[in-house]
Amino acid sequence: MATSESASLSKAVKQQYMELPQGDKVQAMYIWIDGTGEGLRCKTRTLDSEPKTIQDLPEWNFDGSSTYQSEGSNSDMYLIPAAMFRDPFRKDPNKLVLCEVLKYNRKPAETNLRQTCKKIMEMVENQVPWFGMEQEYTILGTDGHPFGWPSNGFPGPQGPYYCGVGADKAYGRDIVEAHYRACLYAGVQICGTNAEVMPAQWEFQVGPCEGINMADHLWAARFILHRVCEDFGVVASFDPKPIPGNWNGAGCHTNFSTKEMRNEGGLRAIEDSIEKLGKRHSYHIRAYDPKGGLDNARRLTGRHETSNIHEFSAGVANRGASIRIPRSVGQEKKGYFEDRRPSANCDPYAVTEALIRTCLLSEEGDEPVEYGK
Repeated sequence: MATSESASLSKAVKQQYMELPQGDKVQAMYIWIDGTGEGLRCKTRTLDSEPKTIQDLPEWNFDGSSTYQSEGSNSDMYLIPAAMFRDPFRKDPNKLVLCEVLKYNRKPAETNLRQTCKKIMEMVENQVPWFGMEQEYTILGTDGHPFGWPSNGFPGPQGPYYCGVGADKAYGRDIVEAHYRACLYAGVQICGTNAEVMPAQWEFQVGPCEGINMADHLWAARFILHRVCEDFGVVASFDPKPIPGNWNGAGCHTNFSTKEMRNEGGLRAIEDSIEKLGKRHSYHIRAYDPKGGLDNARRLTGRHETSNIHEFSAGVANRGASIRIPRSVGQEKKGYFEDRRPSANCDPYAVTEALIRTCLLSEEGDEPVEYGK
């Protein structure tokens, strides 16, 4: 399996430099989503002092013609700081800064879905929407071959790998452990991790987060995972079906609840939301991957613990349904539900916004409603 040349550079030598004092200066790494809607970019600037709030961070810019976001003749794009985390790679007082992207005319870039998501979240904040997202991913070599798989064949069939332990069952745990600790250091609301059904596939969970924080924290966790994998010389893939055939795909199951759903008798509100979701299936499928459903079509086949992309279904403890009500929720008559349709490479701003629009704002039809400013 191929690993990157960078991974073979001496980390001990690098550490000598990383231990040098940096004086009063702070390194702030600005992170943004590029024109693909799933790729991340980053660059760093020096600040004169440690920022305490997002307001302490200056706006910045970048060349959008090199990130699929603008033409070369009018390429400057603005970076607007949106969420700040501790930097687990350079350590305190340095920061990771998740940014929104604005075009030359100060309108959101096409793949900046945060602004509308934030507006929708603010409309329903009195209902206290909570989300938890389960991010599946696959560790690949730089040649695209799954980590730990035989170079000219396949590992044994699925069965022993999910939540597995042992060198023949868990492939790449060092990366998982490093990522988990880095997220905790950064202040990301990571709440768990496990090995997944396909060997070299893993999952981490982020949440519960309220409103816009869900997507902010998931994007930060994704960036940290890419950086950890870079250090190890491998690649984290969010492709929803990285290996065709009899292997599980990768999703980003999204758990959702409101204050009403979490209170006594909340099952009624859960069932009401599921009924609304059933009438708007195609809208959600389009919102649940960056290619409008084309990526997810490879995964949502009705096999390998998925529902069929063309049909809406719901059930208690049913992992083959579009919407799963956990067994404990069915028994306690309150809690949350799980939307199993979002793909691993979904934009969490789009997913969480779509759920609010349908379940809480009671929108109908194939297009989102435009609300006044």
